[in-house]
Formats: sequence, C-alpha cells, structure tokens
Amino acid sequence: MIKTLLDDYAKRYETVDFVKDDPVQFVHKFSGKNDIEIAGFIASVFAYGKREVFISKLNYIFEIMNNEPFNYIKAFDFKDNNIKNCGYRFSKDCDFIEILRILHILYSEKESLESLFKYSYSQTQNIWDMFQGVVDYFYSRVDENKVTQGFYHLLPNPAKKSALKRMNMLLRWFVRKSCVDIGIWNFIPKSELLIPLDTHVAKISRKLELLKRNDNAYNSVIELTNNLKSFDPVDPVKYDFALFGYGVNNKI
Repeated sequence: MIKTLLDDYAKRYETVDFVKDDPVQFVHKFSGKNDIEIAGFIASVFAYGKREVFISKLNYIFEIMNNEPFNYIKAFDFKDNNIKNCGYRFSKDCDFIEILRILHILYSEKESLESLFKYSYSQTQNIWDMFQGVVDYFYSRVDENKVTQGFYHLLPNPAKKSALKRMNMLLRWFVRKSCVDIGIWNFIPKSELLIPLDTHVAKISRKLELLKRNDNAYNSVIELTNNLKSFDPVDPVKYDFALFGYGVNNKI
C-alpha cells in the first residue's frame, strides 16, 4: 500500500511545474555543460533556509556573473572581483569568493566538476567517499586566513557524518534524467543515489514509518534510502518527489 501511495505521489509531483519554485531551476537556465555544472554547484551550496530567500540570492549572484558562470569562473580575478553582498546566513562574501577562486583553479587545470566527482568516485565506487574526495579538493586549496566558518558550512565535511542534503540533491540533479533532473553525468548509476534528507523529509518519513532513527544524519540517510530501494531498487531517489508531495497534500 505504501509503495502504491508513493509511486502515485512521485508521478504527480515530478513534473515540469516542480522546477519553477525549486533550486533545480538554475540548472535549467543554461545550455552549456560547464555552465550547468557550475550553476548547479553554486545553487546547491546556497540551498538551505527559506527557499524564497536563497533563490533571490542566487538570482543576484548569476546576475553578477552576467548569466555566464563558466566564463566568469575562467576569468575570475581574486584581487579584482565584483562579488559583494553575497553573504548568506552563516557565510560571508569572503567564503563564497574562496569557493569561486578554487573553482577557477579547477577549470584552469583543464578539469571540471564532472572530472573531479568522477575521479573521486572511481577510487572507491562509494558515494560518501566520493563526496569526501570532492570536499578534500576544496579544503586542500582554501586559504584559511581568508575565510570564516561559513566556508565550511557551504561545503560541509562528509567525515562528520551529517546528512549532506545539498550534495545528495546536486547528485540527483546531475545523475537522474527526467523533466526535473537533467542527467548530464553517467558515471554513477541512479540506483546508487542517496536521498537528500532534511528535517522536513525526515519528519514525513517517520510519519510513514520509513525512518526509525531519531537523528537526521548519515545513518538516517542510509536507512531511508534502503527502505526506498525496497520499492524501486533502480531509482529509489525518485521518491524524493513523493515525500515532498505527501508533505504538501497533508500539510506536514
């Protein structure tokens, strides 16, 4: 019964209409692969708190970039940048500027976000270890004298075993292929994706008895994902839309 319910909600909410109010809208605004990857990465690191607030902030950021994120990153000059008023909640301008500087290094080395994620995944074939490799790349290049703790909030350390909701959301965008998710990466099977878990998804999942644990951290991500795999082992993360829809319809 629960599978039928969730399948119905997944079909009902994974629609084009979902895009306009979700941070995934930013990966749909660009056509070039590098633009999409950079826009998605930036959108994901800011995607917490009130949706209307961080979406407004992201619109402002991409305006600064003249809606050409790849060209902006390629030409980025740490000493002469126009990034101002981009601090958000726990992070300040300097934290975001450092992320841009490291992205500039990555692309200047003829690499990309895809190649960074792909190499990290190839080492262990494990999603969490892949995230660790990606974050370690940024941590190893950060100038600690130029950032606050906000930098580490934008790019949390997987070793601390938090839910990594935003990273899992980014991966869903780039691996799954649908009218919402764009599926531009093919080195990870969608069956290996992990549910993007936040307090809202966790609350709904407990109500549906899909999650027993009380914490909203790594072990809960694994427990919930495994339970969703019992409904669809090939595409368990499609139920992200179902849980969202269930919450909307039941005002949770």
